[in-house]
Formats: sequence, C-alpha cells, structure tokens
Amino acid sequence: MVRIPAILDCSCLIGLERVGLLDMLPRLLDPIFAPPAVVGEFGSLPGWLTEQAPLDLGMVAALNLMVDPGEAEAIALAYEMKHRLILDDLKAREAAQRLGIAMTGTVGLLLKAKQAGIIPALRPVLDSLDSNRFRISSSLRAEALLLAGE
Repeated sequence: MVRIPAILDCSCLIGLERVGLLDMLPRLLDPIFAPPAVVGEFGSLPGWLTEQAPLDLGMVAALNLMVDPGEAEAIALAYEMKHRLILDDLKAREAAQRLGIAMTGTVGLLLKAKQAGIIPALRPVLDSLDSNRFRISSSLRAEALLLAGE
C-alpha cells in the first residue's frame, strides 16, 4: 500500500486516540505533519508525527478569522507543503477547499484502513467514535458504510 504525506488537524488525532486506533495513522500516511497549535491542543507528539509551523503567518491570521487556530495553521501548512489535509470540521473544509487543498476526513481514513485490511470492519469503529462524542453526520455514516460494503 502506498502511504501519502499528510497534515493533520486535531480532530483526527483525538477521535482515533479515543477509540484506540491512533497508531493506524502511520500505516496509511507518511510523512505526517501537524502544526504547533494542533500539537498543543492534542497534548503530545507521537514519534511518527513531525511538528512543523506554517511560514505564512498572514495566511494563518486570515484563516483565524474563520476557523480555530489549529485548523488555521493546518490549512496554511497543507497549502504551503502541498500535502493532503486530514480535516473534519465543515467550515474549515470549506476554507481549505477554496484554496484547492486536497482533503480527507477521519471517516475517509477509516474507510481506507478497512480497504487496506488494517481494521476488519468499519461499523464498530464508527459506533465507538459515536459513543466517544465524535460527531459524524448520519449521511456521511451511511455513505461510508455503503462504500465499505457493510
């Protein structure tokens, strides 16, 4: 399986940690970066995660008017590095989309993990995320389960 370089926002880190799947990330992504605001919000720096600050502070400041600091830094860093952005928040995804940034959400990563045989089934993971207060819309859940054949 080909792993792709990516920039992480905090929601993916928090959600996957809550369900015990944080270590699946380096099996899907490589290298993996997160900006300082994301690392600070998450509270730790796993060995496979590289902290990298975005250079364009003007872009970060502009994005901070629309999204939270971690999302702003992650979007700016993904734009600068031309890496895929792992992002869940709808408002932040809209801002990243306007900049032409390729994105995948946590559910998309889980779908890829199922397709790669990293997880045996998607439904139990989505159930676990839900019980751990990770919000997934019913339409996204249904689409993901359909694509997973579950």
